[in-house]
Amino acid sequence: MNKQELIGTVADTSGLTKSDASKAVEAVFDAISSSLKKGDEVRLVGFGTFSISKRKASTGRNPRTGEPMTIKASTQPKFKAGKGLKDSVN
Repeated sequence: MNKQELIGTVADTSGLTKSDASKAVEAVFDAISSSLKKGDEVRLVGFGTFSISKRKASTGRNPRTGEPMTIKASTQPKFKAGKGLKDSVN
């Protein structure tokens, strides 16, 4: 399922127009992104938890040349599925 299919499904399920469903989906994504950007965690009970993790700088190798290179420290988003989501899939 891609983003447009998700918007269509939300519109059909909720009775919203596709335009309103698109705004709602975008608002949810924006709220999650801005919360993670601030360093907060987003916990949706029964669905899962969005969080961030910090990765330290490390040394790697350039796959083309084999030269050692430095990989910068970064912040990565993470998602851990909740029990309700796991149970619905299994």
